[in-house]
Amino acid sequence: MPPNRKRRAPAMEPAARGAGQQRQNKAPAGKKAKKGGGSGGGWPAVKPKKDLQINRLKGTHLLTIPDFFTSAEAKAFIDVAESMGFTHQGSLGPLKGEAYRDNDRISVTDPLLAQAIWESGINRIFTDINVSGKVATGLNPNIRFYRYTEGQRFGRHIDESVDLGDGSKTYYTLLIYLSGKGSAKDSSGQALVGGETVFYDHRGGVVAEVAPVQGMALLHLHGAKCMLHEARVVKKNAKYVLRSDVVFS
Repeated sequence: MPPNRKRRAPAMEPAARGAGQQRQNKAPAGKKAKKGGGSGGGWPAVKPKKDLQINRLKGTHLLTIPDFFTSAEAKAFIDVAESMGFTHQGSLGPLKGEAYRDNDRISVTDPLLAQAIWESGINRIFTDINVSGKVATGLNPNIRFYRYTEGQRFGRHIDESVDLGDGSKTYYTLLIYLSGKGSAKDSSGQALVGGETVFYDHRGGVVAEVAPVQGMALLHLHGAKCMLHEARVVKKNAKYVLRSDVVFS
């Protein structure tokens, strides 16, 4: 079962806690970029999407949306992130109550970018979804970019909800895979191998294995009902992910 949650997560970044632990992951913060517009502050333009295909895993709050980003959009976000520079993020390990973590990260606070992604199609997915009497109103302006190179992974953990004040709270994690199946091979001729996002039930059984597909969005409930999950080790090439959270008010 997910661990007890007795401490509030940091103001913007949901905590990632190891299975059976009661302390939050206090990994070092990543680099922060200057605030800017979603499509006018140096970020790639995110065009509105039509006819999105929403796949719901029966019996769970897990959703996947293929082709949420185009290949060009995903590649453009990778290029911008690489130009900004990543910071390594680790953890103190299970003995300190933290999930094993080894990846690279950038953290950006940008309400306009969050709004652009939300209004490009995520908003339509949450039209009929409410949590604890609250309705979805947008994305957490804290946008994170993750990079996993060969040998890196993120052990089993849960994602905490974040209280943003004024009655607003995050209840869903949003991941958009910027690399994966369907992406162009790099100069070494290798496509991404590994890096699956795997979800487990309360007995440790596998509920779902989501392989990274370029442009695909993955949404899952977090907080009190978050499924235990992990990012498996990357075996070849690099895995890039854009991360935010859905805010409910």
